Amino acid sequence: MIKLFNTIFVTFFGIGKIKFAPGTFSSLVTSVILFYSFHILNISKELILYILLIIFFYSFYAVNNYIKDNSDKDPKEVVIDEVIGQSIPIYLYELAHESSANTQEAVLSYLYIFLLFRFFDIKKPFPANYIDKNLKNSLGVILDDVIAGFYVVLTLIIFMFIKSKIFL
Repeated sequence: MIKLFNTIFVTFFGIGKIKFAPGTFSSLVTSVILFYSFHILNISKELILYILLIIFFYSFYAVNNYIKDNSDKDPKEVVIDEVIGQSIPIYLYELAHESSANTQEAVLSYLYIFLLFRFFDIKKPFPANYIDKNLKNSLGVILDDVIAGFYVVLTLIIFMFIKSKIFL
């Protein structure tokens, strides 16, 4: 029973089983779910944070359990790492904007966050590439996407800083 639950969890309800670009689809679905949670359902940021933390911490166990008998230690169908990585910049965006962002601005921001995350997740700039190549366990599977998420945050901060200096 736990093996089935972990498979459903790490494949993000089977999205990871999609043959073409499962990471992209899981990132997109994550973005839609978070947008809906924040802007349509108006779920509290605290509750969303608790859910994301549970997903984050449980992922280490679930991914480790899923890959332990697998020769590929970072299989494509494991996409819970994309869910975590995509959630980081979106959650921090929502924290920074409280409820000041209108729907159109939020949709555009989510789109930028999605595109930047996919870019950093695919390109894996250092140290994500080092972790991806050298840590063949659940920490390696998850941490490179966490780093990609923080690269998105850093990119957006740099963009906002430059924008504030140019367009006073």
